[in-house]
Amino acid sequence: MLKYSNQTRLLVSVDCIVIGFDGQEYKLLLVQKGSIAEKEKWSVMGGFLQPSETLEQAASRVVLELTGIKDVYLEQLCGFSDPNRDPIERILGMAHVALVDIKKYEDQLSDEYLAKWFPMNNLPSLVLDHREMVNMALNKLRYNAALHPILFELLPEKFTLPQLQILYEGLYDIVIDKRNFSRKVLSTGIIKRLSEKDKSSSKKGAYYYRLMKRNYKEKFNKVLNFIPKNEIPKNIPSVIG
Repeated sequence: MLKYSNQTRLLVSVDCIVIGFDGQEYKLLLVQKGSIAEKEKWSVMGGFLQPSETLEQAASRVVLELTGIKDVYLEQLCGFSDPNRDPIERILGMAHVALVDIKKYEDQLSDEYLAKWFPMNNLPSLVLDHREMVNMALNKLRYNAALHPILFELLPEKFTLPQLQILYEGLYDIVIDKRNFSRKVLSTGIIKRLSEKDKSSSKKGAYYYRLMKRNYKEKFNKVLNFIPKNEIPKNIPSVIG
């Protein structure tokens, strides 16, 4: 078989920043893997690209191994190519972002990797350049969420408008006007109100809603403007606080 001559071979790792939301705050799924984790440090989940895989297939495999679930939202972030990023060997890291509903999948986490959810505003020390990956993933999520209804991927099948508002406020670290937010979300036609109410926080309760998947897919690439531009801070912090 022909090969390119005089070229150095290198490994490609597929690193997945798995972000979840528990109804109140954003969390990051981290692991401890014996070959890479330093003492008292954690890692985003990763694995090496196999010869027969695309990057997308490898990322899906990594998330499946960690959470036991398929078909989660995955997006390729970028490559991390510092020649000295890994002390053991020359490795190109390809970061991906995955969005999951914590409550739906928290019982399926892999014991093999000591997987654990950490609050995004209280992360432990991370190995290598994984903190940089996480910061970049959050900034990309903030950008995407301003243009697409991507944050619905973090919600359970039934959710309330207050839960959805907390989701957006937490991402941008802002307070959103309740009436304007509700009006804009309802006007999109991508959610449907159910007859059932959530009365866990008040006697009056809040109606549950369900995502209308067909409308969601049709409007995914349209600018929905749930949040006015003047309400998004110009200097978004690199980590949710």
